[in-house]
Amino acid sequence: MTQPLEVVLRAVGVLAAFLVLPLLVGQTEHKVMAHMQGRLGPMYAGGFHGWAQLVADGVKFVQKEDITPAAADRSVFRFAPAVALVPYLVALAVIPLSPSVVAAPTNASAVFVLAATAVGILGTLMAGWASANKYSLLGAMRSAAQLLAYELPLVLAVASVCLAAGTLSLRVIALDWQPWWLLWQLPGAIVFLVAAVAELQRPPFDMPVADSEIVFGPYTEYTGLRFAFFLLSEYAGIVVMSLLFAVLYLGGWQGPWGEQVGWIWTLLKGFAVAVLIIWLRVAWPRLREDQLQRLAWLVLVPMALAQLAVTAVGVVMFE
Repeated sequence: MTQPLEVVLRAVGVLAAFLVLPLLVGQTEHKVMAHMQGRLGPMYAGGFHGWAQLVADGVKFVQKEDITPAAADRSVFRFAPAVALVPYLVALAVIPLSPSVVAAPTNASAVFVLAATAVGILGTLMAGWASANKYSLLGAMRSAAQLLAYELPLVLAVASVCLAAGTLSLRVIALDWQPWWLLWQLPGAIVFLVAAVAELQRPPFDMPVADSEIVFGPYTEYTGLRFAFFLLSEYAGIVVMSLLFAVLYLGGWQGPWGEQVGWIWTLLKGFAVAVLIIWLRVAWPRLREDQLQRLAWLVLVPMALAQLAVTAVGVVMFE
């Protein structure tokens, strides 16, 4: 296969996965939450279990009028959804589903994913500032404070796994993974999961979009397809963080017949983590802003630093 053709096929594969996986997570959230809370909602679209309701919602968003507030910074306002969405597409390209199934092999892929996902918050800040709405600006400032608080424990948790494996490559980390690593890195795994949920601004860490306080935060003035892009970026973030967790802590493609169907194992493990993130939305009430900051700086950061220290001692003593 010629190199240009291979690049095109890889790009098409990543784009297809990026379009399909977040929608599957969104559909799963609708149905899982409905059954957990005993309110099944629409069950008719598409026939079986209302499987096409998400498609119907997408069509509804496309049909809605795209409105830009008169006082808004029009170019920034319109560009913000793309800035929020595209970084997750870039991050997905370097996450390996198996030793051979990865769109863009990168030696420092763990750092690359963290850097790419951190850019997404700029879309939220742009949306809040450009909307010329005080509620939107307040939500954007909350998002910035939340990013600063939870990016540090997230990076420290990933650094602990990279230190244990002796590499920044997600592919090598998954290849060297052993089942007992999950026990060794369990505090870091908990820190990673909590910080990832906060980074995605998912309940119970959804203060930037708290409807009871600031309408819908940075997205208050958005309608139609641009608003749908922000929702899609949230589900894309769940996909990226779930797959990253699966590779770092669950061995990625390792499992029965892993050499033949390893990518299926990675997707299944990532899907299980995504369902856990959905469950957290149903099970926990929204935190207050002071509780969010206290959890980050007084609980998660010390846990992540302790995990990093234990990992460093273990690497020196046993390797």
